[in-house]
Amino acid sequence: MKPRRREHAPPPPLPAAPPDAPRLVLGIQPVRAAIRAHATRLGGVLIESEETPRLAALARFARDQGVPQVEAVGRATLDRLGGGVQHQGAAAWAPALVLGELEPVLADPAALVVALDRIQDPQNFGAVIRSAVALGASAVLWGEHASAPLGPATQRAAAGAIEFAHLCRVASLPKALQHAAEVGTQVIGLEARAERSLSAWDLRRPTVLVVGSEHAGMTPAVRRACTGFAALAPMGPIESLNASVAAAIALYEARKQRS
Repeated sequence: MKPRRREHAPPPPLPAAPPDAPRLVLGIQPVRAAIRAHATRLGGVLIESEETPRLAALARFARDQGVPQVEAVGRATLDRLGGGVQHQGAAAWAPALVLGELEPVLADPAALVVALDRIQDPQNFGAVIRSAVALGASAVLWGEHASAPLGPATQRAAAGAIEFAHLCRVASLPKALQHAAEVGTQVIGLEARAERSLSAWDLRRPTVLVVGSEHAGMTPAVRRACTGFAALAPMGPIESLNASVAAAIALYEARKQRS
């Protein structure tokens, strides 16, 4: 007789996203920020069933803030739900991100915008958003083509800051930068070999700081839209900085001048 094949039970179905909270948030800090920002509007919080003290504290915080459903699930469920993005035992269903308009931002005489030209790495994209929120930028601006998606990996890298950021996605980044210049905003491209340092610019004026892609820098069309270029510092043997590091240094210089 042939040995009977052992049949494996199919994995249980994944928790479904509620219609009014379709966005998946992963990670302890991003989930905590989502609870702070949305509370009762969350579709639910998922906590790994084998709780650590940090996860138990997160579950209590969610209940205290009135999150309608706090559910314990297995790690395998979170692994499948995250699709490879580190979840730290926590997930949440949040309302869709709201993308804002650029025009009201440019109308502010204290506008400080960081513009991203083809930043495709979710870690860099998320880290820039985090720095923008922490250092008081008015908005994060990017073109809809050849940019990292606002998915779980980008949100995870932003460490919760994305819940509080003013996000502006435009059809054409060069046209948006040209318009910014036309209404009196200086558009400064960050370039390692620029002759003028960023500290020599008056960053108290309405300003857009442009960060080029990780590999090729700014596109020619974006370069033409800039009203000037600035170097962060003498680079020594290193020709350029990571995009998110460059953005953070530039935003810090602007914050320092405005203080």
